[in-house]
Amino acid sequence: MARAIRINHVTLIVDNLEKAGEFYANELGLEILPAFKFDYPVMFFKFNETQQLHISEWEDTTSFRGHICVQVDDFNPIFWRMKELGVVDITPWGKVRRLPDGAMQMFVRDPSGNLVEISSSPTYEPDPAIFDDELYADGLYVSNRNDFRGERSENATLYHE
Repeated sequence: MARAIRINHVTLIVDNLEKAGEFYANELGLEILPAFKFDYPVMFFKFNETQQLHISEWEDTTSFRGHICVQVDDFNPIFWRMKELGVVDITPWGKVRRLPDGAMQMFVRDPSGNLVEISSSPTYEPDPAIFDDELYADGLYVSNRNDFRGERSENATLYHE
């Protein structure tokens, strides 16, 4: 049986290609790549040699909790910049947090309303001022659903290097 081994790309639907493109290129530092010659507005971005982000402009609704996760090399400046832009969204998954594996995590909205999780490596040293910020909370997000189906582990991590 075949199995998926990595994310090749994620496609997000945006309502303004240019504005969203500027966000991903300028605020998240992604390299713009040539896209196929589709008959609709689209941009491709390079994460690394094997993974891409695609954004496509459509009249569509946005997802409340669905998201892509982007690991950044320096969480501190992007936290302060996203806060300055007013795009940190604590509604779907809670406040900015330090995960049990040590990684920092926050959720932001791009200009089209797509949810983007931004995380650091588990070994990253965050600015201590983040822990005092009103957007930060200790511990994991709690939904109060008390439905514990699925695989769990005290040693869970988003990073398998």
